[in-house]
Amino acid sequence: MGDQNKIDRRCFLKWSAMLGGGLAVSSSLLSCLDRLKEEGVVTIEKGFDGFVIRTGCPAHNCGGRCVLKLFVKDNKIVRIETDDRPTDEVNDPQLRACVRGRAYRRRQYHPDRLQYPMKRTGQRGEGRFERISWEGALDLLASQIKRVRSEYGNSAIYIPYGTGSYNQINGRQTADRLMNLLGGSLGYYNSYSWACISQATPTVYGTNVTGNQRQDWLNSKYILMWGWNPAEMRDGTNSDFLIKKARENGAKVVCIDPRMSMSAVALADEWIPIRPGTDTALMSAMAHEIISENLHDKDFIDRCCLGFDRSQMPKGLEAEESYTDYIFGRKDGQEKSPAWAEGITGVPQETIQKIAREYATTKPAMLYQGYGMQRRAYGEQPVRGGCVLAAITGNVGLHGAWSSGLGLQAKDGGPFWNVFPTGSNPVKARIPVFLWTEAVLHGKGMGKEYGVKGTEQLDNDLKLIWAVASNALINQHADVNRTAKILKDENKVEFIAVQDNFLTSSGMFADLILPACTQFETWGLEDGWKYGDEVIIMPQIVEPPFETKSDYHICAELSKRFGVYDAYTQNRSEQQWIEWVVEQYRKSRFPEIPSLDNLKKENTGVYAVKVNNPEIAFDKFRENPEAHPLPTPSGRIEIFSSKLYELNNPKEIPPVPKYIQEWESPFDASAEKYPLQAMGHHYMARVHSTHDNNDWLAEAFPQRVFINPMDAGKRDIKNGDMVRVFNERGSLLLPCRLTPKLMPGVVDIPQGAWWKPDGNGHDRGGCVNTLTSHRWTPYAFGNAQHTIMVEIEKA
Repeated sequence: MGDQNKIDRRCFLKWSAMLGGGLAVSSSLLSCLDRLKEEGVVTIEKGFDGFVIRTGCPAHNCGGRCVLKLFVKDNKIVRIETDDRPTDEVNDPQLRACVRGRAYRRRQYHPDRLQYPMKRTGQRGEGRFERISWEGALDLLASQIKRVRSEYGNSAIYIPYGTGSYNQINGRQTADRLMNLLGGSLGYYNSYSWACISQATPTVYGTNVTGNQRQDWLNSKYILMWGWNPAEMRDGTNSDFLIKKARENGAKVVCIDPRMSMSAVALADEWIPIRPGTDTALMSAMAHEIISENLHDKDFIDRCCLGFDRSQMPKGLEAEESYTDYIFGRKDGQEKSPAWAEGITGVPQETIQKIAREYATTKPAMLYQGYGMQRRAYGEQPVRGGCVLAAITGNVGLHGAWSSGLGLQAKDGGPFWNVFPTGSNPVKARIPVFLWTEAVLHGKGMGKEYGVKGTEQLDNDLKLIWAVASNALINQHADVNRTAKILKDENKVEFIAVQDNFLTSSGMFADLILPACTQFETWGLEDGWKYGDEVIIMPQIVEPPFETKSDYHICAELSKRFGVYDAYTQNRSEQQWIEWVVEQYRKSRFPEIPSLDNLKKENTGVYAVKVNNPEIAFDKFRENPEAHPLPTPSGRIEIFSSKLYELNNPKEIPPVPKYIQEWESPFDASAEKYPLQAMGHHYMARVHSTHDNNDWLAEAFPQRVFINPMDAGKRDIKNGDMVRVFNERGSLLLPCRLTPKLMPGVVDIPQGAWWKPDGNGHDRGGCVNTLTSHRWTPYAFGNAQHTIMVEIEKA
């Protein structure tokens, strides 16, 4: 990424000490600190004239859960450091924060924090609001919910996906609990992160719990980081650290990615650039090489798999195409050889042959799939392809191996994320999370062709949206210009409420803005992100400034207007709910966890369980598949899926994993007009769209489009030029950065930048979703936002 993208922790600390501005803080902060002192939460540190408090890093779905060490002086957080516990390096590692956590003060004390409720005065999207009281704001929202329930029914109300807060009592789950007490709201399934991988993995294994505990990675001898970038997007605190330790322990690490990511630079022995959207072609060619050279694990395949060849086909489907039929072209006439894959992927056939042989013969081996490749057209295919490579090489159910797929950790699937009880939703209809705009447009009558579950057809149009800790109404959803047009039409969605810390791109389209406090300003608790065996307490550090309230407080006040206050709160304060949550952990995952009072007194910020003997996924199945069958229809690893076969859509949902050319592709006729593939990776400057207004992070990691010098030269573009990136859906104006660390033919626009349209229709914020498509994947109904073709020119 270059020297301009390096950030020095010492510089952060120096800036912290020099900082003198920021928001005015409530004078009641002192009483908050007094309470923490009485409870033993704060400590005194030599050389610092103030208090030190350890807490969880505010949970914005970064892919990690870390410990922050806050230095509080004169009623302000003046410095942030990270976990300094003396711990076991591998079995119980420190939970050390990245630059996003350490720079959090710039968000906490940002002058643009929402201060009070506001009501829209202009057109939706114009951003014109007037201040109103909390009583008026809550009365307005309550009256709109009552109106829509009366006129249309509860299924016309929607609380969209949002991951801006995950500390139990801050976040969208607080609104879910209230609506479920009021008769429910339209539900959703899937996520923007994991739609394809969470739906496709079970078609092979019957479960998403396909991963060993991470400490077992140190037993691996060969690791394929396929589109995986833990150094930047985390994917569980310490995932990058444990890969580093595995490499120190002798593992060879190979990174397959269109860009030379931070993980490729810091963790890998070799970087293999690949054309985006062609991962399944490379996987198929690797299988061709492995099988041709007799490097597959025949014994494991015979005992544990279904559909590898014609001898293994399901009963009644013996004449259908097996996996080897596809690989050797017995049906379509095209062998999926390394030479064939070279022309598609851009990876030389010699390299394909080499990594195929290394992966098959260096035992045990890991193939860890990142999530970007499944946020593409036909994103289900590389997920299944990676699982099949693991299966045919026998890298399942062993120490140091990895079954691929989603990889939730054995044996229980890992962290819970949210324990705060939302109750059951009386509205049984659910839509794919990515298709909420289609529910606005088509609504009543929408059925299974749109992935609707729980009912044959929707019985309502969407009329009220209440977005809590979510920027997915605009910024993080696809095809922003289309979405903005949909939301501007007040005949469709009649009322929109947005509850957040800042006036985001989504907030600009709200009829009502409710100012929420940050996670330093209320009680909370978090556990690991996907992986980890720890619980991190989050005491209230400061009082909510101005008129901000926690999401729980807002919902509790709203519940009074519906007569369900006692049922909603159960007479618990915010801290008492966290005490209740700790007890739920004791009853389930962590029977030895101390009470909240004792956790506070320990003042480490975290309860962690050492992992001395990591769990292995599918070890019992491997030993005896008949006695310990998988939860698949056959009880085996389904290389050929009867479930997918029954869908009768072999071109888009084949029963064996196949390479399918994307609907926007360099090999398509549309590439003549838009010849460059665009991608939007997770950036160190942001957590999705959170932190986009953090000046320290923006200075270290400015928003720009990255382009290979070969592509720039053809367009007479020089480093630092302002450029226009465009396609038929929209146009961006932003500076460029020339870099050889990106495959030619590909440009990279880091995702999450806030959409800022000018008067001429150009986005000047650098929001990649200005260019993305709303088209969804065929099986999971997931977002395919990384499938983008664009052109670039000098601005």
